[in-house]
Amino acid sequence: MICRSSLLAKSVARSISNNGFRRLASTKSLKETLQEVIPAKQEQLKKLKAEHSQAVVGEVKVENILGGMRGLKAMLWEASVLDPNEGIRFHGMTIPDCQQVLPPAPGGKEMTAESMLWLLLTGKVPTPDQSHQLSAELAEKGELPHFVTQLIDSLPKTLHPMTQLGMGVAALNHDSKFQAAYERGIKKPEYWTYTLEDCLNLIAKLPALAARIYRNVYHPERSLESVDKNLDLVGNYSNMLGFGQNEHLTEYLRLYIALHGDHEGGNASAHTAHLVGSTLSDPYISYSAALFALAGPLHGLANQEVLRWQMAMQKEIGDNITHENIKDYLWKTLRSGQVVPGYGHGVLRNPDPRFVALQEFCKTRPELQASPIIQLVQQTAEIAPDVLKEHGKTKNPYPNVDATSGCVLYHYGLTEFKYYTVIFGVSRALGALTQLVWARALGLPLERPKSYSMDALQKLIKN
Repeated sequence: MICRSSLLAKSVARSISNNGFRRLASTKSLKETLQEVIPAKQEQLKKLKAEHSQAVVGEVKVENILGGMRGLKAMLWEASVLDPNEGIRFHGMTIPDCQQVLPPAPGGKEMTAESMLWLLLTGKVPTPDQSHQLSAELAEKGELPHFVTQLIDSLPKTLHPMTQLGMGVAALNHDSKFQAAYERGIKKPEYWTYTLEDCLNLIAKLPALAARIYRNVYHPERSLESVDKNLDLVGNYSNMLGFGQNEHLTEYLRLYIALHGDHEGGNASAHTAHLVGSTLSDPYISYSAALFALAGPLHGLANQEVLRWQMAMQKEIGDNITHENIKDYLWKTLRSGQVVPGYGHGVLRNPDPRFVALQEFCKTRPELQASPIIQLVQQTAEIAPDVLKEHGKTKNPYPNVDATSGCVLYHYGLTEFKYYTVIFGVSRALGALTQLVWARALGLPLERPKSYSMDALQKLIKN
């Protein structure tokens, strides 16, 4: 975790306490905590509908319709809000806030996926005991059913890892508790409880599924470790990937997965899960669709593109890494008609706080500070914004999280580029699946926007 002064720590803790995030010595389970939180949120939604349903929160322009609905305020998403200037906040908490108060794994320093999952679901900071109990619950659910291992093992290793992950997740719907309960005829107020059960089962099984795909595609000679009931979710994931002895990588994966867990609901993968879930598809089907959205080069493939670009730069300029050489390579990229990967963002207009957090992680690790590729990332981040400002064709010339995330994985020995998006897929489940629980708890309707043809738009404009 990033070092901070005791004064800052007290300030953050006081701020969090004042906003209702005070850590309480509680033994309540995740489901029991949700049973307390949900009625208040249901009442808040009821009041919004009754008192403010006609309030205007934005306007639709032709550019919104033609530009992929970018920027439209048209979606309810309880876990996080992305501010263009401040970056992401999880239930009002910044990334440094989360690093300060969310419990780490035993013996570790970085917040765990379980503690972030608890926060995203409930809006509350779990105690260490609650976080560790959730780790134990997920470990108990973590083994894959035999039919899924057979399916994954039967796939050609040349099939893209993301395709395999989506297929495996979809196949898990064979055991969906929500689907079985819906067919039985449960009442709407009960939907969220079965959705929660499916979501926790899926999150628990993702490490084993993702690790099996990694083994089959890249290291078929290796044996595959079983789920260790004493490890947290990411500890198990790292162990099953074959990196269990690399505590540096495991800690990095904890930070990476927590930071990538949620980034509001408008991004393609989260929105896809929300859209498919609104049809009352179970969480497995909904999240498999999200994964296929994440697999697109305009969404989840970005960090591997950054790494390829950085390594091409490293190869071209060799050991003579100067600011002038980096600047020349940036201009060469731009003049060839390409974008500089890892810079800019669809919403943010300042440096991505996730990038800042990962850079701070790098600064605390001597082996990363000595890494040529990490040094190149850091120097590029110092030079690229001014070049991009001069170029004048990007609204945000600052680095996003992808500018560094894949490069650290590469340094620690996880060098298979195509697999990086699978790790992203394991991460994004934390936010996308928690919002399926809330969509059912709040009784959100089928998502169905209105569409127009160009002729219809021109008629509207004329009138």
